[in-house]
Amino acid sequence: MNDHLSPYEVTIDLYRDWLNTVKEVFRGSGVEFTESVTDDDLAIAYFEQTSKSEEEAEKLSVDNEQRLFAIQQTILERLEDVIVPDIRKRTGYEGNQFHFQWVFQQGEHIVEQCSKYRIPL
Repeated sequence: MNDHLSPYEVTIDLYRDWLNTVKEVFRGSGVEFTESVTDDDLAIAYFEQTSKSEEEAEKLSVDNEQRLFAIQQTILERLEDVIVPDIRKRTGYEGNQFHFQWVFQQGEHIVEQCSKYRIPL
């Protein structure tokens, strides 16, 4: 997802990171999904664990996907003017490669892997 006009090489797919975490959570509880499971089915299955109905799970799934895409878009839009300067100030990282990843570690965070910069959500 690199804008060819930007001096930065950016890797970011927050929704995919979230889905991969969901797979790991299910795997850790003994539930395996086939390779053919769709992203939508996986997300709905996750939200069905705490929802009152399939319709509520579907709504939560859509809301979560939209939220993660909005966060991703904000990161990309504010990369040059806010995020990179803050990364450089706080971590001393001087590179131009950035790999942002959604993680759940005592709450939701976006971690930039090259600098270990963390954005709590």
